[in-house]
Amino acid sequence: MIRRIESQAEGWVFTPDAFLDLGSRRAVDMALARQLQRGNIRRLSRGLYDRPKHHPQLGVLAPSVEAIAEAVKGRDAVRLQPSGAYAANLLGLSDQIPMKVVFLTDGPSRHIKIDNREILFKRTTPRNMATAGRISGTVIQALRWLGKRHVDDAILSLLQQRLTAEEKQILRSDIRYAPAWIGQVIRAIVGQERT
Repeated sequence: MIRRIESQAEGWVFTPDAFLDLGSRRAVDMALARQLQRGNIRRLSRGLYDRPKHHPQLGVLAPSVEAIAEAVKGRDAVRLQPSGAYAANLLGLSDQIPMKVVFLTDGPSRHIKIDNREILFKRTTPRNMATAGRISGTVIQALRWLGKRHVDDAILSLLQQRLTAEEKQILRSDIRYAPAWIGQVIRAIVGQERT
């Protein structure tokens, strides 16, 4: 277990499931408790750990939202879709770095609080999860968060520039999953790419 932990980069987020091939769940839990006492790992929340990342001036850093989401996704065997301000931030549509990050999921709703950051996994409809893990899902959720009144030529231009031709093709094929007004926005984004 120690070798496996040390073989991962600092900031690695994991669950006990990462070690079940080494022994029973009880044995894994006891070994994790020993590693926790020695300071080799840190408990982020119930059943979620990381190999702490250290910075020379700032000390121990919080793990990335993406690393936490990947660990939860793997443990629970669910799909996740960035939503709200976080989706807009990922696309560069907002400079706001949300303290409360929301992921839509087809799994159970849950709430994780790490330091002063909250991560909310919010159960949603199959339609909202149809584009999970694809650029179209992030674009749809970001536009939904911005709202129809706030999507202007600057937003369209930014998305046209940021998205690759391949990503625009994915958007075009997933337009059926978007609300009508977002579908119009997507058509405007990919319109110049039509052949």
